Amino acid sequence: MMEMALFLIKFFCLTPLRHLLTCLFLALMGNQTTVVASMTSTPFLRIDDTIRHKPTRLSKPIWIHAGVAGSSLTALYFAWYRNYPQGRFRTFDDAGEWLQMDKVGHVLGTYTFSRYSTEVWRKAGFSPQQSLLFGSITGIGFQTAVEVMDGFSTQWGWSWSDMAANTLGTSIFAIQEVLWQEQRLLVKTSFSPKSYLDPVLQQRNQALFGMSLPERCLKDYNGQTYWLSANLRSLLKMSSIPDWLNLAVGYGAEGLFGARSNQAIDAAGQVEFDRTDISRYRQWFLSPDIDFQKIKTGSRFLKTLFHVLNVLKCPAPALEYSQNRFKLRWFFF
Repeated sequence: MMEMALFLIKFFCLTPLRHLLTCLFLALMGNQTTVVASMTSTPFLRIDDTIRHKPTRLSKPIWIHAGVAGSSLTALYFAWYRNYPQGRFRTFDDAGEWLQMDKVGHVLGTYTFSRYSTEVWRKAGFSPQQSLLFGSITGIGFQTAVEVMDGFSTQWGWSWSDMAANTLGTSIFAIQEVLWQEQRLLVKTSFSPKSYLDPVLQQRNQALFGMSLPERCLKDYNGQTYWLSANLRSLLKMSSIPDWLNLAVGYGAEGLFGARSNQAIDAAGQVEFDRTDISRYRQWFLSPDIDFQKIKTGSRFLKTLFHVLNVLKCPAPALEYSQNRFKLRWFFF
């Protein structure tokens, strides 16, 4: 079964990917004329005359992606990997950890990277189909690089469930582009920092999720919420609904002080933390939201700002369902 899966991946993906990576390498080396010739001779990647006669435009999206990916992976290394030793590449089954909050984070990451990457390719002059292809490959390629870093870390490992979540994130983006040529369902996030009066819990919280706000935003699953935000006007086809109004379904978790349980055992087999009395539970939310990119403005600055903000769920009242009961949050982010 595994051999068949690898064969299918190679058959459907590696041929266009090989041509694309060759073109990207040539562009990075400054050979824009050569990359244009290579893409023109490849039917799957053939570009139109506007690009063919302005080959220097190819280098801009390449360097943008290289800069974003390089800086992001560097920041991730210092925030996540530097304190753990490296070893031989290995796989790791973490599907049952953190109530799958980390998996939803992978969906968000790949969706967002694929979406913004596609915009970069499109603004460079590529067709919508080519931009979607390149953006999707770039998005899942970035997350695959992160997974490889996991694979060489003795603390984690290559996770097939992570890769499934990565594929889902890119698919949510790409399928909407194919069906509707727009994103009617947005994957978003929100974060509320957590602190605890109990000094033992606070120490555990900082040990697991870090001290600084950027680390906490990245690691603290108790403070994260992930949202699928639906544009009501686009889906319901009702002109009376403001085109910026969304309805979002959210997923979060509470009581997580360990990957699988709220107990930690050191290398000597001694219990160093035990708060199994604290319930670990899932949270589901329903809340209004704003599609910032639907807000009409003539300002280029505001358009860019709204584009960036659209990865964040708008703070608003929310109806929460958890622990078999409903509760109303008057202001939730």
